[in-house]
Amino acid sequence: MYADLSPVIAATAQWLTRAYPASGGALALALTEAQARQAVTVAARLRYPTPMDVGLMDVAGPGGSARLDRITGVDGDGDGAADAWRTWVDEVVASWAVSLLADPELAARAVRALAEGGTPVDYRRLLTPDDGDRRAAALLRHPDLVAPVAVLHRAELLALVA
Repeated sequence: MYADLSPVIAATAQWLTRAYPASGGALALALTEAQARQAVTVAARLRYPTPMDVGLMDVAGPGGSARLDRITGVDGDGDGAADAWRTWVDEVVASWAVSLLADPELAARAVRALAEGGTPVDYRRLLTPDDGDRRAAALLRHPDLVAPVAVLHRAELLALVA
């Protein structure tokens, strides 16, 4: 199932790191990307828990980043071909991912919910970020900055991991 979600995970994580860029150089970018990818992976696995869910998403498509771009003021590259990856962004997954990054307790509940359905996976950068992780992803983890995206679908996430 993870492999089937990989385009959504990659695109949504990329969107997050562009909307909330790393603070610092190449190492900060890598740390921010790792945190975004872990949060998006948890969110995607919660959103699409079965092979049927993944299959339906493949048919209907994840929705794209247009609404998220408007909310955050993120612009595409202006080139349709260069922006094709944006069609794989899932708004709900992005909303859930920033909710997880901004709320450590919610992230822990979400990972526990995933572990109940199978083998636990290590999400250290999401659950127990060190000071370097926090500095690198300061924008991505800031509750006030991510609030416009988080609020879009946060209620559904809270109900799911209650």
